[in-house]
Amino acid sequence: MNWNSNDVAKASIEMAISSRENESKLIKDFKDKEILTVAVDIGGNLISSIPKIIERALVASKRHGLIKDCHPHDGAVAGATREAIIQVASKANGLNVGGKIGIARSGEHLSVCIFMSIGLLHLNEVVIGLGHRSISEI
Repeated sequence: MNWNSNDVAKASIEMAISSRENESKLIKDFKDKEILTVAVDIGGNLISSIPKIIERALVASKRHGLIKDCHPHDGAVAGATREAIIQVASKANGLNVGGKIGIARSGEHLSVCIFMSIGLLHLNEVVIGLGHRSISEI
């Protein structure tokens, strides 16, 4: 099946908002639809954690076969992750966050979603950011 960027973005969002218990089932269901997915937990101070977040997205994408180990694919994941971070950074600047990165790939479409809770005492803000890149087929 030929999925478009909207379908792949929805898959990355579903992965990011899923519970750990439901994650394996989602990965299998998406794989049956020819969409490769992975999710990674993140947390800490957002600004100081940016390099670690990008690194975790890259490692997970390679480990689960979403991308090849090559410069253009690395750049696509890093760029989409950075785009998602930029979308949530203004609300999380200097605060502790916890959440997940959901990554999805089908054909040339790659989407990265960051879903996180921003902690401030007992008040929690919830934010979501989404990045997309187009890359060559595997």
